[in-house]
Amino acid sequence: MGSRPSRRSAAHEQAVARRLELLGAELSGFRVDADPTRDPDEPTHTRVRPGRVVAAPALVPVAPPGRHASRGRLALGPAQLTVVALVALTGLLAAGWWLLGGRSSEVAVPDASTPAHGLVSLEATSSASPAAADGTVTVDVAGKVRRPGIAVLDAGSRVVDALKAAGGARVGVDLTALNLARVLVDGEQIVVGVDPPPGVAAGAAGSTAPSASMVNLNTADQVALESLPEVGPVTAQAILAYRTEHGAFTSVDQLLDVDGIGEKTLAQLTPYLTL
Repeated sequence: MGSRPSRRSAAHEQAVARRLELLGAELSGFRVDADPTRDPDEPTHTRVRPGRVVAAPALVPVAPPGRHASRGRLALGPAQLTVVALVALTGLLAAGWWLLGGRSSEVAVPDASTPAHGLVSLEATSSASPAAADGTVTVDVAGKVRRPGIAVLDAGSRVVDALKAAGGARVGVDLTALNLARVLVDGEQIVVGVDPPPGVAAGAAGSTAPSASMVNLNTADQVALESLPEVGPVTAQAILAYRTEHGAFTSVDQLLDVDGIGEKTLAQLTPYLTL
């Protein structure tokens, strides 16, 4: 009587194990054939028939819940990529325009009404320089010299050089009033051996004469000649007649050949005449 429940319990366990084996075989795609004549107490042996293996379905990753659920699943199509590229290009162009515009606005434009310092100093130097821009000085040598007229000399030349260019002073001319060592200034007139005309300071004689009062002996008309000292209508007409007959004057001293002009008159006219 005591062994019956034990045998029934063992049979129940074997039945449960057999059912679990069959269920597992079905789930794994295999069919197991059971031998009905097998002793239940014998170890269980399973004969597996080759059959179709059912492939396990591919594992699909399940997104985690919460705000990270869509991470890693964002994909941009061609249209979205084009939009992103256009936005980036627009940003680059705007940044470049801003940089260039900022730099150009920082450049200060000098006021046209305010002269530059370099120009001011250049003008001051040019006006004070005794030499011309090409390194020469041009002077007018007049008075009692052998060849009065225009002389072009090197910059830095002196009054004595101008006298040499004019052939030197005439014999007997007093040069005491001249500063022969003075540096020549471009455009000046040197009058040699002639007393200054009335109204002109004594120091001006032998240096420069006002250019506004100079009369060209070869181009002056009747009115211009009459503006000279000691020259009236008769003398002016005589100068014009001599110029018509003999041609242009080559020297102021040729006025001595004109009727009515002597040494004294020539000395007064020379500071105001040029050729």
